[in-house]
Amino acid sequence: MKRIANEPALPSPAVHARWQARLALGFADDRGVTRLVDRSHSGPLRVQKPLYPEGGEVCHAIVVHPPGGVVGGDELAIEVRADAGAHALLTTPGAAKWYKANGRIARQQVTIAAAERAGVEWLPQEAIFFDAAQVELEHEVELAPDATYIGWDILCFGRTAAGEKFASGSVAQRTSIRRGGKLLWFEQGALAADGSAMQGPLGLAGKTVCATLIGVGPVLPAAVLAAIRALDAGNGMFGATQMKSVLVARYLGDSSEHARQLMTQAWRLVRPLLGGREAVVPRIWNT
Repeated sequence: MKRIANEPALPSPAVHARWQARLALGFADDRGVTRLVDRSHSGPLRVQKPLYPEGGEVCHAIVVHPPGGVVGGDELAIEVRADAGAHALLTTPGAAKWYKANGRIARQQVTIAAAERAGVEWLPQEAIFFDAAQVELEHEVELAPDATYIGWDILCFGRTAAGEKFASGSVAQRTSIRRGGKLLWFEQGALAADGSAMQGPLGLAGKTVCATLIGVGPVLPAAVLAAIRALDAGNGMFGATQMKSVLVARYLGDSSEHARQLMTQAWRLVRPLLGGREAVVPRIWNT
């Protein structure tokens, strides 16, 4: 396999012990300041110190996976709880790398719960699936009736910049969002590298990058929805849909950088209305 400069070698299946890692975070409002009040972990998952680049109302947390990559057999579980009135933004320091399966499936489960008047933003950097990766991703969100949520994922199939394709393996994904106990969004699917969905018009249509942003909260004005749709006017592979309290924006193409730009621009438009404040880009995205 071709490697690029500073890229760590893939762990050998003979020496790599399966990582079972768990991170649980709890955020609470303390007289107008969101504090990280609960933090527990087992295995290689950590969170850096709480950050407040936009004042005390919003706590930024950076989720770190020290090994730098996930191989077959690894299992990651991340739990996020925002108590009443708290607002948390979570991101990652860099792209997640899902390496060759080595005959086993790698799994990640993210569980988010937001209480009354709380808000959670789940904005990880892109996920890169190396050739022969076997990955299962599950994302569950449970919101109080007046809680808000903004989340995205940017999925890159293969490391095209290094001339590497996602020629074998599979990625399965399941997402569910409930608000006030009512199911608002449910989506699941699986993409096999050698399957028709990778090339078919109802799947990736031969593209290597797909991205989705989902926002839950007040219904957005028509002008905001139009502004989101106009972010990539004429491209034909980006769009946005409002379904009552759920906004979904999607990108399909071959550029992770362009996908991130579009998701960030859409987030900037959505956040003031769902989160009640202007978007402040985490510094880690620029490093």
